Amino acid sequence: QVQLVESGGGLVQPGGSLRLSCAASGSIFSFNTMGWYRQAPGKRRELVAAIVSGGDTAYADSVKGRFTISRENAKNTVYLQMNSLKPEDTAVYYCRLVAVHGDFWGQGTQVTVSS
Repeated sequence: QVQLVESGGGLVQPGGSLRLSCAASGSIFSFNTMGWYRQAPGKRRELVAAIVSGGDTAYADSVKGRFTISRENAKNTVYLQMNSLKPEDTAVYYCRLVAVHGDFWGQGTQVTVSS
């Protein structure tokens, strides 16, 4: 099993920044994909950004140029640096790890962008 613990969410004003962290523990295989998803009230969960073990990344069009995903493989941790935040970025942000032995999700962390 894999446990994912997110941190770093909170309340921020429009134009501000936050950095989310997701620490993985348990049966971690060296090759995996980690990503951030978000779900706003009344909407479907959507991909925000993903990164594979080798470092290749993918982003939703809505966050390109504003968000940056990165990872520290030695710490089994993935980060999401969020800049120029907008009210429409308000959502619960979930960490996900996909590997050969399973598909795992964190509990989520709330991000609220409001003045």
